[in-house]
Amino acid sequence: MHVQHHPLPASSAGQEYHLQSLHFGHQHSGKKTYIQASLHADEIPGMLVAQYLRQQLLDLERTGAIQGEIVLLPVANPLGLAQFMQGQPFGRFDFATGVNFNRAYRNLVPQLKEKLAGKLSDNASYNVRKVRQACLELLAQWPAVTTTDVLKKTLQTLAIDADIVLDLHCDNEAVLHLYTGTPLAPQVQALSGLMQAHALLLARDSGGNPFDESCARIWWELAEHFGQEVALPLACTAITVELRSQVDVNHHYAQQDASALIQYLRHMGHINGAPVEVPHALCEATPLAGVQPIQVPRAGILVFHKQPGDTVLHGEPIVDVIDPVSGEQDTVCANISGKLFARTAFRYVQRGTDVAKIAGSVAYRNGNLMAM
Repeated sequence: MHVQHHPLPASSAGQEYHLQSLHFGHQHSGKKTYIQASLHADEIPGMLVAQYLRQQLLDLERTGAIQGEIVLLPVANPLGLAQFMQGQPFGRFDFATGVNFNRAYRNLVPQLKEKLAGKLSDNASYNVRKVRQACLELLAQWPAVTTTDVLKKTLQTLAIDADIVLDLHCDNEAVLHLYTGTPLAPQVQALSGLMQAHALLLARDSGGNPFDESCARIWWELAEHFGQEVALPLACTAITVELRSQVDVNHHYAQQDASALIQYLRHMGHINGAPVEVPHALCEATPLAGVQPIQVPRAGILVFHKQPGDTVLHGEPIVDVIDPVSGEQDTVCANISGKLFARTAFRYVQRGTDVAKIAGSVAYRNGNLMAM
């Protein structure tokens, strides 16, 4: 294992931050996997999974089983990890700007279209190298000024030339679920089965330029732009892995999830070993645009009728919201049929809050799908 330290500029006097990346296998020798934990720094399950991944990868490295390089960031966001208010961690948004740590990564596609015009061929391997080189050059030119932008630039640079990108998150209260690009669904079905995900949510452009999409969208968008005369494969399978709830931090889940991720890398040919038997998936892939956010029409106390993982039918009650002053109550029902895969952990909310999410099979939303 080789350890690299990536310094982050201080946003104020007397501060010092750095990222640490762990590199297993052999750099520039073939395939590359990138795994980061807890970009939203108050989502802790990924950091515990990373500890088990570290041990398994050390063992695999000693036996020469790693094909190419596997890069692991056990703490992807030291800035957010240091953010506390009145004893409570707040690692989802940057205190300085209010921007989500998993938004506003660079969409390199417009610049790549111009930079690569007339420079690609019918040789897929050559084109992959050219695109990745161009991506690294463009990211090097990113004039990141704030500490948070330097963090994002560093993370995107570490991941942009990877064949597989795994971004480990969790939800507030949830069952395990996955997000990926629509064209990548066939490559991700195996991970859905191995991790026994309850939802696999697909989008070509979810909105807001999240981390995983900044790495993967390059390939299908450039392929469409340059047409069939240019050979451009889907050279990056990027997946956001939502590891259940924020409180699901235990050794059993972490060992189970780390083993499933290792099995996936073996299945994808990044780790040598016996063929992997992929379990039957619990769900079919569904569009992110088919997710119904359950929104409450008043402030009040929440009493849920449905749990994460429940299958719900159109018209079924999901949650009661009760005004503790007037005693008035509304029951919010599902407008679609599907799987309730996440809900809020809070039991008193303000009017208009999204309190649960149901994965449906029919796309009906548009715009910024990640705004919920």
